[in-house]
Amino acid sequence: MAHRATVGNKTDATIVCYAPTMITTNGIWQGDNPLNYSLPLFILQLTLVVVTTRILVFILKPLRQPRVISEILGGVILGPSVLGQNEEFANTIFPLRSVMVLETMANVGLLYFLFLVGVEMDLAVLRRTRKKALAIAIAGMILPFIVGISFSFILHQKSQETKQGTFILFLGVALSVTAFPVLARILAELKLLNTEIGRIAMSSALINDVCAWILLAFAIALSENDTSSLASLWVILSSIAFVMLCIFFIRPLIIWVIQRTPEGETISEFYICLILTGVMISGFITDAIGTHSVFGAFVFGLIIPNGPLGVTLIEKLEDFVSGLLLPLFFAMSGLKTNILAITGALTWGYLILVIILACVGKIAGTLLVALYYQMHFYEGLTLGLLMNTKGLVEMIVLNVGRDQKVLDDKSFAILVIVAVVMTAIITPIVTSIYKPARRFVPYKRRSIQRSKPDAELRVLVCIHTPRNVPTIINLMEASHPTKKSPLCIYVLHLVELTGRASAMLIVHNTRKSGRPALNRTQAQSDHIINAFENFEQHVGCVSVQPLTAISPYSTMHEDICGVAEDKRVAFVIIPFHKQQTVDGEMEATNPAFRAINQNVLANAPCSIGILVDRGLSGTTRLSANQVAHHIVVLFFGGPDDREALSYAWRMSDHPAINLTVMRFIPGDDAIESTIEPNREPNDPRILTVVTDNDREKQLDEDYVNEFRARTANDESIIYAERVVNNGEETVAAIRSVDTINDLFIVGRGQGMISPLTAGLTDWSECPELGAIGDLLASSDFAAAVSVLVVQQYVGMGHMDGVGTPDSPSHENENENYGNFSVQMNRRQQQQQQQQPPRGPVLFNS
Repeated sequence: MAHRATVGNKTDATIVCYAPTMITTNGIWQGDNPLNYSLPLFILQLTLVVVTTRILVFILKPLRQPRVISEILGGVILGPSVLGQNEEFANTIFPLRSVMVLETMANVGLLYFLFLVGVEMDLAVLRRTRKKALAIAIAGMILPFIVGISFSFILHQKSQETKQGTFILFLGVALSVTAFPVLARILAELKLLNTEIGRIAMSSALINDVCAWILLAFAIALSENDTSSLASLWVILSSIAFVMLCIFFIRPLIIWVIQRTPEGETISEFYICLILTGVMISGFITDAIGTHSVFGAFVFGLIIPNGPLGVTLIEKLEDFVSGLLLPLFFAMSGLKTNILAITGALTWGYLILVIILACVGKIAGTLLVALYYQMHFYEGLTLGLLMNTKGLVEMIVLNVGRDQKVLDDKSFAILVIVAVVMTAIITPIVTSIYKPARRFVPYKRRSIQRSKPDAELRVLVCIHTPRNVPTIINLMEASHPTKKSPLCIYVLHLVELTGRASAMLIVHNTRKSGRPALNRTQAQSDHIINAFENFEQHVGCVSVQPLTAISPYSTMHEDICGVAEDKRVAFVIIPFHKQQTVDGEMEATNPAFRAINQNVLANAPCSIGILVDRGLSGTTRLSANQVAHHIVVLFFGGPDDREALSYAWRMSDHPAINLTVMRFIPGDDAIESTIEPNREPNDPRILTVVTDNDREKQLDEDYVNEFRARTANDESIIYAERVVNNGEETVAAIRSVDTINDLFIVGRGQGMISPLTAGLTDWSECPELGAIGDLLASSDFAAAVSVLVVQQYVGMGHMDGVGTPDSPSHENENENYGNFSVQMNRRQQQQQQQQPPRGPVLFNS
């Protein structure tokens, strides 16, 4: 029902009255049009916004654009700039009467999104941030703010009721702000999160965000109370009082709730509902006192302590809020943006000038500080570009400014386009100009075989849960650290990143006693750290450096490989993705662990060991000589088997270790099966393969002979050879090995094709372990023995000569390692350039 209110002969306004029956339809069969009712119309609008946004995300993905760009552009397309030009479409899908419902739901989504942003922000970063990040954040805000002041005199119309000062504040904040959540996603996309430049950018953006929120609170207070400076003062004082209330009253209550929850259990649904209600109450309070409701939600999120409560809240709200409701807010921003309001060449010139000067101002301020701190020019330039990231905060500023009549349609459209363009150009430009060279000088000793026997051995051990700790500690002590060859262990606790917070690498210092863990993850880290520190104290010649990597499982291998190269380790030990159950079966703990192991095997800068943990019997103190450990090496040949033997050779020096090396020799039938009856004698491909195999066989023979010669008088070492012809005989020989053994060490056998393992890979469950490793790790293998599957780092140096633990020639080996595919390409080029090959001469170059 509708009627017009009239004053005299003049119509004053149009008022539309809705009956309760106007919410839901009776159905099209009753003759109702669903689009005349609020709920079906809202569902259609929401569906249209989400679908349009997702299509744009898919289209812009190759250009590596953040999702916020797609969400704003989706609103622009649906708004008056494109589809809204059709009046029938605009009046049917986005009629004026539906705007209130859309705005309300968009603001509810925004409220909870800002709450989540506050939850994931770690204010400890502000307390411990270096002066560099603080200086970059401030310098990156000052110059764009000056640009905003300059253009406020051009964009501000004298007819506007808003004071010039308020307009300056809004424009300055809009141009100088950096979007912390959007920047985190861009850095993750560019693989820069865990780099030095990534850490500085995140710290600076966090400081920038906090400053922007403070300025926004002032701007809103001034815009809503232009007529009374006393009212503005009351708004600011009330906002400060609200913040103090949250910090000194609400936060202690939340901490009390967390402390009442037993460790390992989730926060009860009752408390979760109370907190979610508290978000709405905080928004109501700040809206009532004169600041925007999102300010209250953001502050309420900031006071939530880091830990299981924050993780639970993010898990419950993340997908629904950021996937469904938040796009509504950005879409509403686009729907309000009428690009056609920007008319005239002069206005478009202003727009381009604002974009250029705002970008240049941010870049110049950041670059000057970066050069002052002696950063490289391109790093400073990249940092300046990254700090130009726009997103949520700027859109809130612009929307509030438009609602408060601070910005007119033209100014709003100009600034929305500025935000989109400045954010869209960042990733392509950074990708093109920032080409970080190799972070570290290549190091030579990337494997145990290539490590000096009288030098420190660096090992990186990766741990998902404390369950793997006892076996790994036993393995480390069995590695026989001595004064001549000490052991440096980097312990990396791998933690999955949940929510939208940025990935991070934490280097732990000595733990302060008596300080309780804040959450389950920290409690696990403390348990792991304490175990290794205790090991360090009771065993000589061992140094331990604990670290924690918090990142998504999809990129966790990058953290592992980055730490390995940063610390120049020779060997990385990662746990197998399956664990032994009580009944002896092997069950997968987390499918993501397997993907991590496969990625590490493919990208590691050093040798890798996958540990199948079935326990390592005995005490954690092998040096007490109370328990003898029996280790078996199964040697088939190839670089991985030589690396496995090299590690076992080092362990055999331990007085409590008994080592058995079983070498498998191909029988006559196996040798015959490798000869192809129709082989052409001058076929260069066949000759090259044979030459390569012959070279590997010679390396194996030399290495085993040296091992036997140096350990001939050691009664704790047993060397045996078994002649086998096929996979069945190999399996039978392995099953005949004495069951008193505690650990099998085997090579993964990468790139090696042997008749001795033929048929074993046909039923392989875990190809990443190789044929023999998969057999030993399977549930049907009789012996419940731990297995270490070793993959040697394949570099150019491995083609140069025989590597032994005591060989002094490693110092003169080529430091420039290449990957295996590069070597194969070079070999193919050599084959094409050579005349008919002459055996080993092919490899003398």
